[in-house]
Amino acid sequence: MDSRPLRYFVAVAEELNFARAAERLGISSPPLSRAIRRLETDLGVTLFERTTHRVALTPAGDVLLAEARFALDALEAAGRRARRAAGPDRKLVLAVKADGDAGLLEPVLERYATDPAALPVTVRLCGWLEQPRLLRRGEADVALIHEPFDRTGLDSETLVAEPRVAVLGADHPLAARDHVLLADLGLRPGDLHRFLEDMRHEGRDLAQLLTRVALGELVALLPASVADRYPRPGVVYRAVPDAPPSLLAVAWPQQSRSTATAALVRAATAVAAAAREGDGGPAPAGQPVASTRASSWSRSGGPGRA
Repeated sequence: MDSRPLRYFVAVAEELNFARAAERLGISSPPLSRAIRRLETDLGVTLFERTTHRVALTPAGDVLLAEARFALDALEAAGRRARRAAGPDRKLVLAVKADGDAGLLEPVLERYATDPAALPVTVRLCGWLEQPRLLRRGEADVALIHEPFDRTGLDSETLVAEPRVAVLGADHPLAARDHVLLADLGLRPGDLHRFLEDMRHEGRDLAQLLTRVALGELVALLPASVADRYPRPGVVYRAVPDAPPSLLAVAWPQQSRSTATAALVRAATAVAAAAREGDGGPAPAGQPVASTRASSWSRSGGPGRA
């Protein structure tokens, strides 16, 4: 599996300087330049515009950079999964952000344990939206993750749609209301994605975020299940009826053929469907979303694309 031409290309594309790229790769500039020329010849396209003063990607180079990063991640992931499969203690790695499972984690694991295809599970706790990278790099097999996220190379099923709540300091002027609107927070629906991205950078985890809210340093928007599970002095939760719902999904690599991964996807969708139908199973906060694909896997007994 010789990935050197792509690795060389990515280094030059990211540095846009052959000398810096060569230093980063631990080689000299002439063989790096020759390798890039050979790659261009093999592909029949020009990847870089070169002058005496600058190096820039061509449109073909832009396309190859995105594809090359994905291909290198996939190659690394394939090797990592192969090594794990050959190990004496096979496990399934489930990535989830701490406090970001909408109450699904324990019932899903309980349901999964009853499936004949189940393996022992290692729960990989991670930060905001780290799950796609872990899946693509082969460091996790399946993930519970809030949408939207980068779906490159991944399949997913939406499990739960939760209303959002505004998280306010107890002394905040809006805390006296029984609900607030996006406009009260200075937001329009189109601003929500950027607001959430900025919010995630304000605190590494939920405890840190809630502390900053209690101190009056910021306002947050979180899934309603957080209000039920994490009451906290100095913090109030208020419904935001005009905010779009928070969607929790189960995601896995598109190329996966693991029956154990498929079993966990089936368990997650079954728990969500059971809560929706009110059959007495553990119910996450919010409205679960039905899963057609997982149902078909369950009936056929096969992994589908999981």
